[in-house]
Amino acid sequence: MAVTKTHPIKSTLKAAIDYILNPEKTDGKLLASSFGCGMETADIEFAWTRQAAGDRGTHLGRHLIQSFKVGETTPEEAHKIGMELAQAVLGGKYEFVLTTHVDKGHLHNHLICAPIRGRVNPLSRRQA
Repeated sequence: MAVTKTHPIKSTLKAAIDYILNPEKTDGKLLASSFGCGMETADIEFAWTRQAAGDRGTHLGRHLIQSFKVGETTPEEAHKIGMELAQAVLGGKYEFVLTTHVDKGHLHNHLICAPIRGRVNPLSRRQA
C-alpha cells in the first residue's frame, strides 16, 4: 500500500520542479506528466494562476510524495496510480506536474500542483 505525505512549497518552486523532473530519476522523463501547464514552464504558469486569482499567500505550490514498497508495482503502474490520485484529488481544477522516480530502492511519485485556482485546493488546509 502506498504511503503519501504533502507539504507546502514556500520558496524555490522552480528548484522543486527541476528536481522532480531530473531525467536520471524519471527514466529520461518518460515517467513525467503534467496537466494544465507545461512541465518545463510550470513554475511560471503557477505564478500566473496565483496572480490572476489575486493570491498573496506564502504558498507557491503543494508537493505530494507517494511512496511504494519495494516490488509493490512497476514504474509505469506507479505513474498511472499517481495520475489517478492527482485527478481524483485535484478534480481537473489545478495545474500539476507528476513524476515517478526510479532512482532509489523503492518507486515513488512526486506531484507538485498550483496552490489555487479561485477555490480551496484539496491538498491545502488554507483557503484561496
